[in-house]
Amino acid sequence: MLLSIIVPVYNVEKYLRKCIDSLLVQDLLSDDYEIILVDDGSTDQGGAICDEYAENNPNVKVIHQQNGGLSAARNRGIDAAEGKYIQFVDSDDYLEPNVLKALVEKMESDMLDVLRFNYRNVNEKYEVVEPNKDSKRFVNYSDEVCDGMTFLNERLGPACYACQFILRRELLTNCYFKEGIYFEDTEWTPRLLLKACRAVSTDKIVYNYLLRKGSITQSVEEKKKRKVLDDKLLLIDALKDQMQQVEDKRWFEGMVAQTVISIISYVAANYYPNRKMVLKALVEKDIFPLSTYQSNQTGTRKIKCANLSPRLLCFMLHLKN
Repeated sequence: MLLSIIVPVYNVEKYLRKCIDSLLVQDLLSDDYEIILVDDGSTDQGGAICDEYAENNPNVKVIHQQNGGLSAARNRGIDAAEGKYIQFVDSDDYLEPNVLKALVEKMESDMLDVLRFNYRNVNEKYEVVEPNKDSKRFVNYSDEVCDGMTFLNERLGPACYACQFILRRELLTNCYFKEGIYFEDTEWTPRLLLKACRAVSTDKIVYNYLLRKGSITQSVEEKKKRKVLDDKLLLIDALKDQMQQVEDKRWFEGMVAQTVISIISYVAANYYPNRKMVLKALVEKDIFPLSTYQSNQTGTRKIKCANLSPRLLCFMLHLKN
């Protein structure tokens, strides 16, 4: 078995068939890859849809479990995977057709631990949505093989998406996603990359990421909004802890800065009356001055302003809302 594709499924019946169909129209033999659908306690028809595909496709496997969140579903899939390589696909996203064979062949021929591919954003009409050029994050899709530390500091950029990688399964030994938090990809990705000896990228568009209402980052539920804020603060602590374990801290310093600006922006938009409490918590984490490493022009301006006064930046962003 060459490849295991792990798909966490939770209440996405509207998008699920497109996702699974995209995994089945690939240029690998069905005996060479498996699709592991982890039904994470769906309350819609998602679980039944998974069972339907498993009945009609021998390389589709279904795991039903009580709801534990995205990380728990991915971790369950990792434990069940039999492939030499592992790929993660979110159940509201989809792949381009006939793209996996070339990726797996590259993993094999170059003896890679990590292969990152490119993606694009699509809306609910499946139309491509291009980001503003000024806001586009740093990324380096060099096809030169490097070690994981070099990849982290010079190639990755601040966008950490588990679904952008094909990984050697052994790399995931004792490298599970932290459960019960949002932004699990950002906490997990550096731990994963620092275990890699051979990593590389391809600029080929493989993955389509669906921007939809109701996702975690766009949630308007008060409880979820508060958890987003709390988990961003926890993410800073996790990054600081990981930073202490490496000599080259550039990526971690840049990622902490991006997270701080994200928190200040979030507070300005959602929790401005409580800003003093949150800004005090940031200052107490001893993370200032913030680094502008790999930041774009807009981000650099915000970081410089935050270094002068987090309160001033929060006030200015609040006026724009």
